[in-house]
Amino acid sequence: MNTSAICPKFEKAMGILSQRWTGLIIYQLLNGSQRFCSLESSIGISGRLLSERLKDLEQQGIIRREVFPETPVRIEYSLTEKGKTLEPLMKEIEKWSQAWIKEQDL
Repeated sequence: MNTSAICPKFEKAMGILSQRWTGLIIYQLLNGSQRFCSLESSIGISGRLLSERLKDLEQQGIIRREVFPETPVRIEYSLTEKGKTLEPLMKEIEKWSQAWIKEQDL
């Protein structure tokens, strides 16, 4: 009997992208660097959870955290080259949602 196994790399990728809020964070950062408070308000996520997701994405090499030595300290988040390669995927999901998600389903 031939059973089809899921590729471990695909499974890992889906695990990363399926975490709650992760896709929205990546989608927001497609517009360029953003500060924590900007991400927090545009997505509507709690600060604690946003901080956790940003740390996870930074560890995965998807986002970059840049600290500017100013007073007060300014921290900006942006996509790395690895993160930017997710843009076509995000744009396809956006296209799909526009075509298939109806207003009454929101």
